[in-house]
Amino acid sequence: MIYRPCRCDHVSSLLKEFHWLRVPERIEFKLCALVYKCLNGCGPAYLADSLQRVTDVKSRRRLRSSSSSSLIVPVTRRATLGDRAFPVVAARAWNGLPDYVTSAPTFASFRKSLKTYISVFRDFLTLATCATLTL
Repeated sequence: MIYRPCRCDHVSSLLKEFHWLRVPERIEFKLCALVYKCLNGCGPAYLADSLQRVTDVKSRRRLRSSSSSSLIVPVTRRATLGDRAFPVVAARAWNGLPDYVTSAPTFASFRKSLKTYISVFRDFLTLATCATLTL
């Protein structure tokens, strides 16, 4: 797979052609894949222990969110360090995904639907940004 783009070529078309994700999207993809593994017993135990489902908390079982696969976002005191901790970032990323992605039966189908969701969402944000700039 050799591609020799010119210096003036835009990277967006190359990313789309090879189905690659940009760096922030790739980080989110890897993070959500790790959360999926932790919730299904395939991830590291020390990370899986730091994640807590809404359905696991007795006082929240009657909430509407208990029927989904949402995670509890831990409260942090410091925005600089606490918001970067794995349980916080993982729960926010996982809760931001739609149900059809988080309820995938296998890891392979999860990865496929997650990558599709992230790439389509990226294109949607690009179009929305361009539309906002032209108004």
